[in-house]
Amino acid sequence: MNRTDRLYAIVEDLRAISPRCRSARQLALRFEVSSRTIERDISALQQAGVPIYAEVGRRGGYALDKSMSLPPLNFTPAEAVAVAIALSRTEQQPFADEARSALRKLVAAMPGPEGERARQLAARVQILADDKPESRYTGSIGRVIEEALLKGVVLRIHYSDAQGVLTTREVEPGAFVGGRSGWWYLVAWCRMRDAVRVFRLDRIAEAVLTEDPVPGRPLEAFDAGVPDMIARTPVLD
Repeated sequence: MNRTDRLYAIVEDLRAISPRCRSARQLALRFEVSSRTIERDISALQQAGVPIYAEVGRRGGYALDKSMSLPPLNFTPAEAVAVAIALSRTEQQPFADEARSALRKLVAAMPGPEGERARQLAARVQILADDKPESRYTGSIGRVIEEALLKGVVLRIHYSDAQGVLTTREVEPGAFVGGRSGWWYLVAWCRMRDAVRVFRLDRIAEAVLTEDPVPGRPLEAFDAGVPDMIARTPVLD
């Protein structure tokens, strides 16, 4: 994690647990850096105007101003645990890190007693680990594609087809598709072929962001690329 990403992650972590605090040592362990590095990061954030303050004492640490945190949520403990179960197998799916961050914010924003009840209930639910993960999501490549979709920029990829032929091409990311077999695919407009193509993530040897913005193609333009799959989008409301 580079410093810019770490600074953002520190703010999000403190926001998730506000008004409680996190010590420099705890933050250092979480982000795998030294406590001195965390102290420099906090100082830089404070100088940039982020309302982080220090609480002294044995249980002290750094906290984010309450105005920057979520208000109490009316989630029941059972609802919170249900969300946790649904997210328990997201390690090999798009936006897995963001899913875990969202769950931490949800539980931290619940009123104290309800949040504790949710933790107690979660301890009574166990999910058996599978030696053969049901999803074949390539994490490092997936993170780059996630960023390209968020920023709306073209990707340069090194791709090996089913015959093992390696090509370098620029593509306009359109959508992630999860197949029934557990493979994940990128549906994109391939500039080399001047058409929609489907790229299996494990066959992408390298993916690099460019600064070239993606033209505004409607999502319908990518549907033809996955005629044999039943696709559905996540429900947000």
